[in-house]
Amino acid sequence: MLQYSIRRIVAALPLLLGASFISFVILHLIPGDPARVLLGTQAPLAEVDALRRQLGLDRPLLVQYVVYVGNLLHGNLGTSYLNQQTVVSEITQQGLYTLQLTVGALFVALLVGVPIGLIAGTRPGSWMDRVGMSIAVLGVAVPYFWLALLCIIFFGVDLRILPVLGTGGPSHLVLPCVSLGIGYSAFTARLLRASLIDAYRQPFVHFSRAMGLPGSRILFRSILKYASGPVVTALGLQLGNLLSGAAATEIIFGRAGLGSLTVHAILAKDIPTVQGMILFIAAVYIVINLLVDIFKGVIDPRVRLEWTEARA
Repeated sequence: MLQYSIRRIVAALPLLLGASFISFVILHLIPGDPARVLLGTQAPLAEVDALRRQLGLDRPLLVQYVVYVGNLLHGNLGTSYLNQQTVVSEITQQGLYTLQLTVGALFVALLVGVPIGLIAGTRPGSWMDRVGMSIAVLGVAVPYFWLALLCIIFFGVDLRILPVLGTGGPSHLVLPCVSLGIGYSAFTARLLRASLIDAYRQPFVHFSRAMGLPGSRILFRSILKYASGPVVTALGLQLGNLLSGAAATEIIFGRAGLGSLTVHAILAKDIPTVQGMILFIAAVYIVINLLVDIFKGVIDPRVRLEWTEARA
């Protein structure tokens, strides 16, 4: 298990290096001078050139990248052009708000999607299945940003029972988490239903029934373990999409977070902050995939057997 995790981490290093190189080149090829953006269009050329030398932007692009990679190896993602804070501190401060939103949206997705998928998957073809899947289709069809606007109008403007703007207490998280999590709850319900239907067709279920085991015991001790593998994998991949969705949600609801930080950094051509965000998101994707694989190995003996065979 430990060797498998180490191999995955080592294999991820070239991916991070590639992401750093691509983001570095693209950001430096985008038209616009960061020094000019920071000083304004009316700033004298001498001041702009002095700032470019101070930021190291006058060096050849390859030299800038080598210096950037050297700083990465020391855990230094650079310093923001806008506020002179380190990128690491910015990500740490704003990441807490995005983490709250992402975890809250995932909680909504599981709270709504798992019961619907469980009822529909254990009773396929019934009226409960048809109602649940109709709700799921509607949840997939409605864009989260459009649902966010509806929530603002209905709960914030018409009823005035929930705050709609800013980063405050738990009540400020309700509408953003619901608008972001509903779509993923529909996805979770449909995937869980399909996995359960497939699980009920497996030979071990027929064998367990022939042994006289009660249906509830078969469901909670065997079927759910079999069916949860694809769901866990998909949810792990969807966490990355939640991060991207959180960016738009933060803008709509006026929340602080990594999404707002990235948008403002792009508009201001704050290259170190944007590069740091790209690397951070890439690292999050890799860590999530690793954790998903480990969790699948814990709940699914077939995955552990594959690890054992690969190690042998």
